[in-house]
Amino acid sequence: MPTIRLGDYLTAPTSGMLDGTPYEQLEKAELADFLALWEDWHRQALARLPHRIHPTAQIHPTAIIGDDVIIGPRVRVWEFSTVRAGSVLCAGVSVGFNCEVTRAFLGERTVLGHRIGLNRTLVGADAHLSANLTVAAISMWSPHMRTPEREIVLRTPDGLYRCGTPRFGALIGDRVQTGNNISLGPGLAVGRDCRIASGVTLAARIIPDHSVVTAPHTADAHVRQRPARYGTESSRA
Repeated sequence: MPTIRLGDYLTAPTSGMLDGTPYEQLEKAELADFLALWEDWHRQALARLPHRIHPTAQIHPTAIIGDDVIIGPRVRVWEFSTVRAGSVLCAGVSVGFNCEVTRAFLGERTVLGHRIGLNRTLVGADAHLSANLTVAAISMWSPHMRTPEREIVLRTPDGLYRCGTPRFGALIGDRVQTGNNISLGPGLAVGRDCRIASGVTLAARIIPDHSVVTAPHTADAHVRQRPARYGTESSRA
């Protein structure tokens, strides 16, 4: 089976808050292995941290932060956002207005715009995800989406990659930038320094480093005039 090494996409945190926790080994982990161990890694990290929310973090009073979330130095969480289910926000992360971050790892200095939904997703350092981006983690082909059973599988140049879990959204590399109104996952790996334009839908595949992904835009739309009689009838009405 092909392998997906996290270090080919993500840079491990360097601020020091996660030193001595399993997260400092992030770059060495293989994706499927990490997904299988993620909850255990997180429990170990919580047990070793002197404080799970760094004193320099700024969290708006209307934001909701789960009891098992780790928040690093200088993080900003803006109005009406929810961060939960064992998420990690590394140093300098900004979570914009009305976002929902569930079981996600956000690398240092990554920015989420407003109304972003991430589920079971890892994002590298210095990424910038713009408004109204959603990462789905469950296949709609599972018989019952509340209790998913269908394993997430990615297509790679070397064959199919099995994630070993029915819950995985995306692996988004360092310095990825996106437009708005984008739907990603389930099952996606986006390489470093990629650009994803507005309106794109992607799932179940690998996008190489430095790729540019676009979708048809309004500039490609065909415009034609209506027959004159429609205008005449409208004016008479």
